[in-house]
Amino acid sequence: MTALGVLVLPETTGAGAARIWCDCEELGFDHAWTLDHLSWGSLRDGPWFDAMTTLAAAACHTRRMRLGTLVTTPNYRHPVLVAKEAMALDQLSKGRFVLGVGAGAAGDDSRALGGAELSPGQRAERFEEFVTLTDLLLRRTETTYAGRHYTAAAIRMIPGCVQRPRVPLAMAATGSRGMRLAAATADIWVTIGDARAPGQQPEAAAFATLRRQTDRLAKACAEYGRAPSSLRRLVQLSRVVADPYGSPERLTELVGRCAELGFTDVVLAHPRPDGVFEGDRGAFERAVLAVRDGLTLDEPRDELVGGAERNS
Repeated sequence: MTALGVLVLPETTGAGAARIWCDCEELGFDHAWTLDHLSWGSLRDGPWFDAMTTLAAAACHTRRMRLGTLVTTPNYRHPVLVAKEAMALDQLSKGRFVLGVGAGAAGDDSRALGGAELSPGQRAERFEEFVTLTDLLLRRTETTYAGRHYTAAAIRMIPGCVQRPRVPLAMAATGSRGMRLAAATADIWVTIGDARAPGQQPEAAAFATLRRQTDRLAKACAEYGRAPSSLRRLVQLSRVVADPYGSPERLTELVGRCAELGFTDVVLAHPRPDGVFEGDRGAFERAVLAVRDGLTLDEPRDELVGGAERNS
């Protein structure tokens, strides 16, 4: 059963922001996400807010849908702070928070705090340690850790997460090393298709990329000894194809193609008036409602949880 999610950029203030999150819940989305960057591409000269604070506000205005980051990275966050924020958001949302994580790419975020740029291999190594420590912190009452990149000295996590053994981890990964880490640790695997040039492949090539990635994930799960069905698979559709909700029929067809590839969750970007993710609000709502109505004719939707229990 495919669940629908929405990506809301952290750029709107006050009542306007609250209205967007409430509208998304009223449209029936199963989960809603925001980006965790200091700034983002062509939008760096406009309003842009902290992801965790944005989600805290969203948690106060919603009651049902899950909320998460797509994705938090080590570029400027420490696992201790991330774990504390995740625990607080899980408590505030009454068990609806999902922590999305990724290795982080080179760029503005990676340079913001100074220091030399890391190579892809160094970023992967740092990410593995970031995930390991974050996972330990979220599961334990007290954690002490000494690694190459991070240190934690008797960090207390009280009262802990509402969700047990911890909040779900949604992990962005495309390479073999990242896939193995997702198979070992994550509850949800996340992709935007070709991460080197999101949304720039022709549609047929983009779906071929998704198929190769899902095959690579299945191989990683087999190597780890994990059933692929225990790991949910999430695709940010608005970063894979153009105009995904041009019509209800088009969105229905795209969601079906994603389901055929094994994706359990499909995320659309909330329409903006111009620039990145530009779209018509009415067309967006009509397409989402049409797909949602079709999905509700089937069996009840699955919860956005996966294999956290296997690592407890």
